[in-house]
Amino acid sequence: MSISTELTQTKAATGIEGLDDILAGGLSRGHVFLLEGEPGTGKTTVALQFLLAGARAGERSLYITLSETERELRQGALSHGWHMDENVHVFELTPPESLLNAEQQQTLLYSSDLELGEATRQIFEVVERIKPTRVVLDSLSEIRLLAQSSLRYRRQILAIKHYFVRYDATVLLLDDLTTESLDKTVHSVAHGVIRLEELTPNYGAERRRIRVVKYRGQKYRGGFHDFTIMADGVHVFPRLVAAEHRGIYTRQQLTSGIAEMDALLGGGIETGSSTLILGPAGTGKSLISMVFAAAAVTRGERAALFIFDEELGLLFDRMKHIGIDLQALKDTGNLLIEQVDAAELSPGEFSHRVRRCVDQRDIKTVVIDSINGYQAAMPEENALVLHMHELLLYLNRQGAATFMTVAQHGLVGDMQAPVDITYLADTVILLRYFEALGKVRRAISIIKKRTGSHESTIREYRISAQGMTIGEPLDAFQGVLRGVPTYLGADSPLLADEVR
Repeated sequence: MSISTELTQTKAATGIEGLDDILAGGLSRGHVFLLEGEPGTGKTTVALQFLLAGARAGERSLYITLSETERELRQGALSHGWHMDENVHVFELTPPESLLNAEQQQTLLYSSDLELGEATRQIFEVVERIKPTRVVLDSLSEIRLLAQSSLRYRRQILAIKHYFVRYDATVLLLDDLTTESLDKTVHSVAHGVIRLEELTPNYGAERRRIRVVKYRGQKYRGGFHDFTIMADGVHVFPRLVAAEHRGIYTRQQLTSGIAEMDALLGGGIETGSSTLILGPAGTGKSLISMVFAAAAVTRGERAALFIFDEELGLLFDRMKHIGIDLQALKDTGNLLIEQVDAAELSPGEFSHRVRRCVDQRDIKTVVIDSINGYQAAMPEENALVLHMHELLLYLNRQGAATFMTVAQHGLVGDMQAPVDITYLADTVILLRYFEALGKVRRAISIIKKRTGSHESTIREYRISAQGMTIGEPLDAFQGVLRGVPTYLGADSPLLADEVR
């Protein structure tokens, strides 16, 4: 989303690129915002990045902590490689010594009355002394406990809000939701509310996501967005909305370098289209996608492979044995290969990786091998088709040719795919095993192609050390796609056995 210069000047950038994109530039200056989430979701890390972004811009920042010590905060910052300079002040709010001494505690007044008043006084005093433009208050749970009642708590939050507004400070209130999580007092008072969530799948790393619940007077990017906490801080991956990205390109036809394959496809695959390669395990789905990627690099274009299912060393060796040297293609600088760990990667981060490659490196051929692995990256999500729809539409609008593989369950006969995205793809290549003359053979056919004509025939193909060989149409066979065909002709059209 493009933000005008005039607009960004009225915003306090959070220092997190993806979050600023979601917030249309950052947090509106001079307002109070709520950042809520259970312990461990990353609130402190986001808050520190917010203050450090201000310090880099020459602003004075203040972190008021009621729950962590200053030493803990500075150690947490150092774990990300951050050094809090003189523009980032930390104020550790502690109760007065009289409240820690049991012999001096008041008996006629509730101690909470004294503690709340003392805490507020200390907050106001440090703000008067430092005069910050960015403030973090961590956390509201402590103030809620001191207030003891919803009425006193609301009055206290309103007092804090009005006080900071006078100083034109941008304030981030942190709430760890450990007490009365259903209390929406601050939601109604705050100018904006950002919520962090952590999900724990049955297997694999935890998944974190962020959502803007409320932002007064500002259009923001709604819904959930994936984010991760890395060594250098929080990274937010805004949900991909393909409608926001429109590229200008000339549609061209890409060939595979195999004449029979190109004939099946009516000449080749068009740029700005998606191709799904469908078939059981071992039929050569990865090989066909690699053939198109290798042809692109040979033409001097750039291609990217995102490999979910296979270890790269094994893939390199296997492809080299059938005539495709991926290492040599990679060494040209025009082939990018990324190993994707489905157990550690969120769908939003994967979309971000693909988008970054296409945008920054002008890649025009993208291979995703396989959709089965992509589905494994979101075991508890029901939106795989929607994710794929946005990603494919985005790639199409950038003029990229996308190749995806899906492994079907079973080997012959009636087979099912774990997810049906055939209607999303512009071209569908179907691979099958079939038995003939006492041998297991392979067949290829084009089920659909939106961008032009194609052959409706079924051809046999063979994978050998010379690569992929495609034979003549199997006109004399009936029932090839069922796996056990009936031979109706006089002369066998099958590929001859190789001479070894």
